[in-house]
Amino acid sequence: MNLQTRLAQGQCIIMDGGTGTEMEKRGVPMEEKGWSASSTITQPNTLRRIHEEYIHAGADIITTNTYSSSRHVLEACDLAEKFVEINSTAVRIAREARENVAERPVWIAGSISTTTFGQPQPPPQVAQANLNDQAEILAEQGVDFFVLEMMRDIEYTTIALNAAKRTGLPVWVGYSTTINRKHQVQIDYVQEQPVLLEEAVKLLSVEDTPLISIMHTLVEDTAPSLAILKEHWSGYMGAYAHSGKFVMPNWHFIDMISPEAYAAEATKWVAEGVQVIGGCCGIGPEHIRVLKETLLG
Repeated sequence: MNLQTRLAQGQCIIMDGGTGTEMEKRGVPMEEKGWSASSTITQPNTLRRIHEEYIHAGADIITTNTYSSSRHVLEACDLAEKFVEINSTAVRIAREARENVAERPVWIAGSISTTTFGQPQPPPQVAQANLNDQAEILAEQGVDFFVLEMMRDIEYTTIALNAAKRTGLPVWVGYSTTINRKHQVQIDYVQEQPVLLEEAVKLLSVEDTPLISIMHTLVEDTAPSLAILKEHWSGYMGAYAHSGKFVMPNWHFIDMISPEAYAAEATKWVAEGVQVIGGCCGIGPEHIRVLKETLLG
């Protein structure tokens, strides 16, 4: 049974938790301008173990460690010559982990992001070419679908979406959100005229993406964000929040939510119609294990 069929049947699907933050938690050094960009090739065994632990914990989906592996991010880290190797290796390691331990269907999501870790966004035409290349590599190496992660504006979200759609694989979009001073849900991006979540969602269709997630968002902001999403979106919904705080180039594991508390919040999200549940930065294998046990027994 494929993912689309499971979604159509109303099933709950478990994603993994954070990958880069798990690498960091285990002592893997982060790049000053690209966070976990090089960790795929510097610590492949650690990455493989993380994927395997998420599968053991109950994840139906594991995500490639390619969130920070666009060519322009790697260029900022002086790793441009490793672009193909890093992206190809990330998929290979995820596939190896699945082959090593999965005793049920497990899907591999290819992560693409427009995050530039404090560097200026490249010109749109450069971003389009770079993300086209990244999506093509991930597809050729065997991802099952794409997740666009931490989408925070309209122009570059469209660029990433176009890049992923070129491959012919399904594409899920993940928005990071925050609640502004007017108590509106906006895409988490600092600009003079912040984009509201409902404005961004209205520009997408189920033909573009069958599923939209609220992801890399504070736990307390996730429920109100999902309420807006539900009001303006007719497709499937997902949620994977974060816990802790990012201060370049490291994730700070402070005020962390417990696995039990996270599962309790996720139960509320499922009651509102969310079908795909996982975790983002700071949410680890133990969170996913408790999440799976709580939601699916």
